[in-house]
Formats: sequence, structure tokens, C-alpha cells
Amino acid sequence: MDTSPDNPARPRIYLAGPDVFRPDAREHFVRLAAACDALGLAALLPADGNEEPAAQAPEMQIYQANMQRLRGADGVVANLACFRGLEPDSGTVFEVGAAVALQIPVVAYGVSAGSYADRAREALQCAPDAAGVLRESGSGIAVEDFGQPLNLMLACSIHIAPTPEAALQKMAELLAAPAR
Repeated sequence: MDTSPDNPARPRIYLAGPDVFRPDAREHFVRLAAACDALGLAALLPADGNEEPAAQAPEMQIYQANMQRLRGADGVVANLACFRGLEPDSGTVFEVGAAVALQIPVVAYGVSAGSYADRAREALQCAPDAAGVLRESGSGIAVEDFGQPLNLMLACSIHIAPTPEAALQKMAELLAAPAR
């Protein structure tokens, strides 16, 4: 990579999400990489198990490759759409948490409109208790109801954009802003 003043290194953006499971994953990542390139960003694609064979188990190889890419990233753009339920993909949430811990900015997309509590009310039998706390009717477990689109640990630590392209644009703006 040429890092001379005339050609500074482009910020590296790790693309997190369950998109590796899509039937059109390759084409999807080609589109996202092109969108990164158009914004002066370099896409870091997640490992999908198709890397060179290693002496270790494939799941450990994928984990280690993704953590290495994440540690080398300047930003993370994450697909936090609901995945197989009411919550985002757990692996992606792990990567977002790791990025936040590493002080790497995160912009998410794919987040459903409305609040998490609204989605829980639609999917589960829920009702407020005598104190006004929203609870699952069968188990009595409280449903987080701060009006946020995601669990507060995600909603309070990241930026949210409506589309992958808007998330990449927001990331470009964040990385271009002077440090405070």
C-alpha cells in the first residue's frame, strides 16, 4: 500500500454482518466494496471460511481472521438487521462490541423502524405490569423499553443509518472529521 503524502492510505472499513450467509454474498460484497471505493474507503471483507486451509478448525480460522481484520480497521459498518428473530446476528453484535472496546467507530444499517419494545409487543404477548414495566406475559421477563431501536448497549454506542450506502457515507464523514 502506498502511504506517501500524495497518496495517503485509504481508511479501512470492516464490513460486519450476516451477509456472508446470503446466497448472493459475493455480489453483495462487490457492491459494498465499490461503494467504499467511491467514498475513498477500502473495504475489509469478513472471512467466510474459504480462505487457505489451516491446521486449525475452520471456525477458529474464521474467528481469528475476522478479529485480525477488525483490529486493522479504521471503522466498522455493520448490518444489524434482525436475523432469525427480534435481534441482530450475535456474531455481528460481538464484532460491534469488540470495535467499540477498541475505540473504532461503528455505523450500523438495517435496523428496523420503531423501538425494540414495539417489535417485542408485535412478536410476543407483552403487557405493562403494575409499575408500568413492559413484561413478557408468560415469563414475566422485562422488555427493555427506552424507545431505542436496539438494546441500549448498541443504541448508545454506535451511529445508525438507513442503508448500507448511507452508513458508508456517515463513516466517511466521521473519519474525515477532526479529532476532538
